[in-house]
Parts: sequence; C-alpha cells; structure tokens
Amino acid sequence: MRGDSLFITFQYAPAVSRKPRTPVLTARQRTILWLLALACVPATYANTLFTQTVAYAAEDFGISEQGQGIGAAIIRWGVLISLPLAALADRIGRRKLIIFCAFGAPIITALGGLAPSFTILVATQTLGRPLALVLTILIGIVATEEMSSESRAWAISVLALAAGFGAAVALGALPLADLGRESWRFIYALSLIWLVLAVILQRRLPETTRFIERHDKQLETTTHIDRSRLFTQSLVAIFGNIFIAASSVFQIRYLRDMRDYSAVDITAFTLITGTPASIGLLIGGRVADSRGRRLLSAITFPLGAILLTLAFSTSGQSMWLASLSGGICLGLAYPAMAVYRGEMFPTLHRSFASSVIMTASLIGGSVGLIGAGVFLNRDFSYGQVMAWLTLGPIIAGVLVYTTFPESAHRELEELNPQDVVDGASTGAKDSQPN
Repeated sequence: MRGDSLFITFQYAPAVSRKPRTPVLTARQRTILWLLALACVPATYANTLFTQTVAYAAEDFGISEQGQGIGAAIIRWGVLISLPLAALADRIGRRKLIIFCAFGAPIITALGGLAPSFTILVATQTLGRPLALVLTILIGIVATEEMSSESRAWAISVLALAAGFGAAVALGALPLADLGRESWRFIYALSLIWLVLAVILQRRLPETTRFIERHDKQLETTTHIDRSRLFTQSLVAIFGNIFIAASSVFQIRYLRDMRDYSAVDITAFTLITGTPASIGLLIGGRVADSRGRRLLSAITFPLGAILLTLAFSTSGQSMWLASLSGGICLGLAYPAMAVYRGEMFPTLHRSFASSVIMTASLIGGSVGLIGAGVFLNRDFSYGQVMAWLTLGPIIAGVLVYTTFPESAHRELEELNPQDVVDGASTGAKDSQPN
C-alpha cells in the first residue's frame, strides 16, 4: 500500500499486473503447504474452543456476560507467553517450535474439560491458547518464507481454509453442549485427537531455506526491525480486532439469548453463513497476488465489519444475509492483511515482529471484549454496542490505505534489502516448478 502518514513514509511499489496469475508450486512448496494446512487445524481448534463454548461453561458456573468478557480478555492477555516463544523461533528455527506447539496446545487445552471452576478454565486456556497462537504465527511465517512472490497471499488463503476446518470441528461439536449441564467438557477432550497431526509434522516438516541461510550467516546482529512498520501494523491490528473479537465471542450469546437459537441452530447458522467466506478467501488470495493488497484490504475489511454489525441489529433473512455477506468481505480482506505481517520484516526477526503484531491485535480484542461486556450489562443493545466498535475496523482501513506499501510481485529481499545473503539463494525465488 502506498502513501504518507504521520508515522511512516514507504517507497512506492512498482506497478502491478492486472492479469490474474495461477500460482505454480514446486514439489517442496506443495509438501510444505499441505503440512502447514494440517498444522492449521489444531491451532484454530484451540483458538476457537473457548469462544464457542464460553456461553455454556458460563451458564454452568453462573458467570455473567461481563464475567465472560473479562475471562476472554484474560485469555487473550496470555499472548504475552507467546512473545518469548516466538523470539526463540528466530534463534532455533521455525520447525522445532511448530512441533512443540503442535503437541503442547492440544494437551493443555484439553485440560479445560477438567476445570472445577470458571477461573481454572480460564487459566488452562490462558496457557494453552498462546501455544496455538505461536503455532498460527509460525505457520504464516513458513508459508511467507517458502512460497514465491506470486503465491504468498494465495497460500495464506489456502491455509485460512484449512484453519476454517479446525474451527468447523469445534463448531460441529457444539451440539454436545446440549446433552447436559456439563457436557461442554467433551468438546475440550476432543482436542487430544490432534496429537496425530503433531506426529505427522514431526516426521515430515522441514526447516525453511531462508532461515537456514540467514542463521548460518548470523544475520541477526546485522538486521533489524523497522520500528515504524511495526508500529503502523500494530495499530491496524489493535483497531481491527476491537470489533472482530467482540463480535465472535458474543455472537453465540446473541443468537441464543436474543433469537432463542439452540446449539444445533447456532451451528447451522454459523456454518451456512460462514462457509461462503471461503469464496472470499480464495478470490482475495488471488487478487492480492495479482493486483495488490493495499486497496483490497482498505475497502473490504471495514465493509465486512459494517455488514456483520447489521447482523446484530436485524433478524430473520436480513440477519442471515448480513452475516453471510460480511463474512465474504472479511474473507476477501484476510489474505492481503495477513501476508503483510511476515513480508515487512527480515527473516531472523520475522517471528518476533509477527508475535508483537499478534499481541497488539489481542490487546485490541481485550478492549473490545471488556467494553462490550460492560455496556451489554448496562442494557445497551447488541446493535448499539457493535456499531460503536465498528469504528475500529474503519480506522484500520484508513491506516492500511495511507501507510502500508504495496508488496505484491516483490521478493522478501526486495522488501527487506538488509536481508540479502551474498552468494545464497532467496528461497522460493530460485526454485523451479516441477
């Protein structure tokens, strides 16, 4: 994305082609992509689990909406655990941390099913969710480092679809919560099935070429994070997630309490209105790679939030249509916005920078959750609360348009000149498709 702001001025990107291009992957890239897709499933399941089950656990433990919001915010503050882990990935490699988190996240998350109180449930997820977040961060980094300049955003969209499967499993298991007062615990126990995928990753996933080359050259002492880039991306993450976190956590409560939806109804609503977002993801990935990221993100992200707000203010067909169209718009925006997190930073600082941005997004989410919980408890309507929170994505869209550079068709080394390794390849750039 091009433009000047109070915080940073980026160089203009070269003109991008308007002709859509079909990504061509090497055998190594195809293998890595499907392995990363497998890793997305446990990561998203663990990230989604509390959001999907909090209304039922809160009812079991007698917790108010404000208490739910505070609990969800505390879990998001567990991201502070992610920072040192992510920094470690810049020192010892992405692969080792991915394997560690692929085993650790399901095991610790499953402990929530044994929680004797809401406090203990929150504590288990405060430890387990950061491992899933680190796994999510590293999946995106490996994809960014291994895919070519013509397929980075598209690969992110493919991985987002795989991540959606993990969320769908958590959602599909939600009817278990209707079996009895404490039957929500079974959904946590299901986390353990993802250990099978962790074993596959341990056996098959390689380290990224870019990390090996730069780690061998010890470039961590000669490269650095552009603080202005990190600052503006963090602001976008904060403002954007103010709305996203609150809408995702309170949607189930809204459907259950305001629309009298059962767990089966909620599952049907979420799957039917959310599944078409996969269309937006695929189109968004292709457009972001072929025509650019900046304008696509700046338009579709705020628009998606506005449409989802309408779903909290309407009922019947209007509610379903607003939720469906809002999900498609957010799907269009996601690949372009997500790929920026890795593109703008040098290899041996990429994981830490991405985790800082993730932390910023969860801080924004905490603000949105606590604020929404407080005002809902004061008898403000869901529509009113979500309408105010929509200002966050609108501000984020303005920041994206005015401060982000256009990165489509540009190698990571072009975006980060300090990352060039003399005499070494640039990863995906030099690979020939099979």
